[in-house]
Amino acid sequence: MIDFALTEEQSSARDAMQVFASDVLRPHAREYDEASAIPDSFFQQSWELGLTATQIPEAYGGYGAERSPLTNAVVAEELAYGDAALAVAALTPSLFANAVTDQGTGEQKQRFLPDFCGEKFHAGSLAINESTPGFDAFSPKTTAEEKGAGYTLHGEKSYIPLGDSAANFLVIARNGAGLDAFIVPRDAPGLTVGEVDKNLGIKALPTTGLRLDGVDVTAEQRLGGAAGADVGRIINQGRVAVSAILTGLSRAVLDYCVPYAKERVAFDEPIARKQSIAFRLAEMHIEIESSRWLTWKAATELEAGRDATRSSTLAKRYVADKAMWISDNGVQVLGGHGFIREHPVEMWYRNARTLGVLEGTASV
Repeated sequence: MIDFALTEEQSSARDAMQVFASDVLRPHAREYDEASAIPDSFFQQSWELGLTATQIPEAYGGYGAERSPLTNAVVAEELAYGDAALAVAALTPSLFANAVTDQGTGEQKQRFLPDFCGEKFHAGSLAINESTPGFDAFSPKTTAEEKGAGYTLHGEKSYIPLGDSAANFLVIARNGAGLDAFIVPRDAPGLTVGEVDKNLGIKALPTTGLRLDGVDVTAEQRLGGAAGADVGRIINQGRVAVSAILTGLSRAVLDYCVPYAKERVAFDEPIARKQSIAFRLAEMHIEIESSRWLTWKAATELEAGRDATRSSTLAKRYVADKAMWISDNGVQVLGGHGFIREHPVEMWYRNARTLGVLEGTASV
């Protein structure tokens, strides 16, 4: 039996995120987008939600709650309904910490997890994306070459969220025929953190590039130690997160367009009564529902410990495509107003375009 009903815990998490998105994210989204910066006060506010610490075991200073990829998808969607850029900013430390929690050695957990359980915001970030043509996260150009008891990393990463402040980066690299992840501190010799990017969308979120020019790492910095890590799971978790965020963004577009279409009068009647507009809004709703079910299916497979590569890839590709379509149609519904910064739809359009092209191509 398939049951799409949320548990009581998931409903509570959703409700809490709705309040935060309404009270904190949405009111400041335009301001932070215009400034291309997020103030420290926001990071601290989001930190106090406990998004990261709640999922870390008590042994390392966390609250020890059982982590649910499906609950995380619900949370990500609600945050992105407030603003996608701020949702990514709030969730980025969790992606790093969750990877260490799931697959790190005991020493790695003891070394890195307590930092995510303190009272002050602490940033760590995943370094997955690359700007090479035809990039596939499962076949990166960044390489790890064995050197004595350790490894040497070569390559370049792009669009690293919170790259300007992250204390450590989890760098995905090709190691022979397989994939590995390495915990690289920002002050590692040979690592160059680029300037903050100037992006089309998600402008508030500080992102940077990384250049790894012969960065030496020890065997202890390899996630999972001698056993290595299931890097595919880390990539799939990221894809589910992006899918959930884009679903939330799409919802925001539709919920803004419906009342606008009911109030906007053309030729003596609201444009919502025009068949072309009404059908377009209905299709937007259908695609949002489809996007959510694809995202939740992939999240459920992650939760069950199954290989979610296919489901997460299908979700990301479909949701990214439909989020772009929905946001584009949102601009069209508003007509000339869709291009004016007085309305948030043009910002959501830019955000959908930027998030949708992360990872380049994706293999099924």
